[in-house]
Amino acid sequence: MKSAACLRRPSTPKVSVLSIHVVTWNVASAAPTVDLSDLLQLNSQDLNLDIYIIGLQEMNSGIISLLSDAAFEDPWSTLFMDVLSRLHFVKVSQVRMQGLLLLVFAKYQHLPFIQIISTKSIPTGFYGYWGNKGGVNICLKLYGYYVSIINCHLPPHMSNNDQRLEHFDRILESQTFEGSDVPNILDHDLILWFGDMNFRIEDFGLLFVQECITKQYYQELWEKDQLRIAKRRDPLLREFQEGPLLFPPTYKFDRHSNNYDTSEKKRKPAWTDRILWRLKRQPQTSPLVSRLPSSYFSLTLKSYVSHMTYSISDHKPVTGTFNLELNPRMSVPLITMMPECLWTMENDMLISYTSTPEFLSSPWDWIGLYKVGMRHINDYVSYAWVGDNQVSYGNHPHQVYINISNVPETEDQFLLCYYSNNLHSVVGISQPFKIPLRFFLRDDTLSDPQI
Repeated sequence: MKSAACLRRPSTPKVSVLSIHVVTWNVASAAPTVDLSDLLQLNSQDLNLDIYIIGLQEMNSGIISLLSDAAFEDPWSTLFMDVLSRLHFVKVSQVRMQGLLLLVFAKYQHLPFIQIISTKSIPTGFYGYWGNKGGVNICLKLYGYYVSIINCHLPPHMSNNDQRLEHFDRILESQTFEGSDVPNILDHDLILWFGDMNFRIEDFGLLFVQECITKQYYQELWEKDQLRIAKRRDPLLREFQEGPLLFPPTYKFDRHSNNYDTSEKKRKPAWTDRILWRLKRQPQTSPLVSRLPSSYFSLTLKSYVSHMTYSISDHKPVTGTFNLELNPRMSVPLITMMPECLWTMENDMLISYTSTPEFLSSPWDWIGLYKVGMRHINDYVSYAWVGDNQVSYGNHPHQVYINISNVPETEDQFLLCYYSNNLHSVVGISQPFKIPLRFFLRDDTLSDPQI
């Protein structure tokens, strides 16, 4: 049986500005029993986000929890996926090392223009053998630009400042990328570095710090912030930019309150939770705007805030919202789904697509059929190995059968995604479409080609 296709050629995203929301939060082993609307800016009417980057520290990393999370998604990842998938965000990549978790989400139309280069874990605890401290990294190409994302947890306590800086350098020096066009992280177009950096406020006593916080005299405290002091002394650290600290110190709070530590230890408040960024060869400009010399790639900080409403941890989460302005180096997807989508048998759909000359296919490439609202690449409702199911070759459009016999009857919208085994990424995606309900009928009346 044949029928006209329901897919349209996907239009190339006209990207000039990508809106990126970065989250860092030390959750202190707490379970995710919170409303994420404020943290993810879901109630903002004017915010049109393209990418979420989420870094957590001190997730529950007990033996039972780690074994459960190895077999299933951890509770925090599940919550973020459930919330963001409803807004058409797909989990692009993740990496976890004990209590450190790094997640990247993107709206589905950006997927063909995001290639995952590598994911890494860099333990620095117990002389580099234990992952309770250290960093996790995702390196990707975004519209042809190299972007490295690092979530870290550095050593605590006032006296360990030199150790924090040593771990910072060790994490940075561990970022090499074999087989990449840009093997050194310092040659990447953008580095986003955030996490519980544990830098403290020196010299001032507890009462003076509390008084400054009460009166919002934050500038008085900036001068003694260990990270700001280190940036003045270290040429490489100085290349990392940060927005102004116009929010109260984010550590240490009594749980389930907005009161700073009232325990016997009475730890002094500090801005432990930070978001930094670095652009390649950036000139000295405004601390809120970083720009490459040719102005084809620039990053502007739009918001840098803490979220005081969250009290399940002794840390408050911090978010940074950025506009990334670029001229895409990659503007055409490697795989383009064609308008024709023919139904030749009652259980099979015939998919047509073209590829660019530089695309190298693999026998392990596959095409997945997804409901719109999928959470990640493994959420397919059906799939087909390209090598096993291909029915045409050469210069003509490629055609592959995909079985839909197990697809439930529904009026939901669907997507087709082409996954490249070589690139470990989605390289082609269709526009949303509906499968006509008549194709779900399995009776003998479908044998009549006029139906």
